[in-house]
Amino acid sequence: MIDKLDGAFRFYQDAANLRAHRQQLIASNIANADTPNFKARDINFKDALENANGNRFVKLLTSATNHIASPDSVNGMAGSAPLMYRSAVQGSVDGNTVDMDVERSQFADNSIHYEANLTFISDQIKIMRTAIQG
Repeated sequence: MIDKLDGAFRFYQDAANLRAHRQQLIASNIANADTPNFKARDINFKDALENANGNRFVKLLTSATNHIASPDSVNGMAGSAPLMYRSAVQGSVDGNTVDMDVERSQFADNSIHYEANLTFISDQIKIMRTAIQG
């Protein structure tokens, strides 16, 4: 019975984890808007979500020894999303590719989708609780 409930929510759990991972990437882009030679990064959410169902236990890669390694769990599946670099909309003298208008737009869009996902999960749990309790 628990396996069926877990399976019913797995897709939404994966979507929420990927949205949270993407939100961190966009926030990092915004935080580094004035850093010379910083390249804005993002993930292709659609492709990452499609790959998440088959790669549930992928460990995040670390590029430095002081990075915190992810546990071998569902949260690690965000590592299955390859990081992509955004192309510069308008060139900058210092080599930074962060466009604050694009980042703000993506941040707001991702936030809305994340909240909608959590609302949907909450509604599904309420429906199941009502069905069980009568």
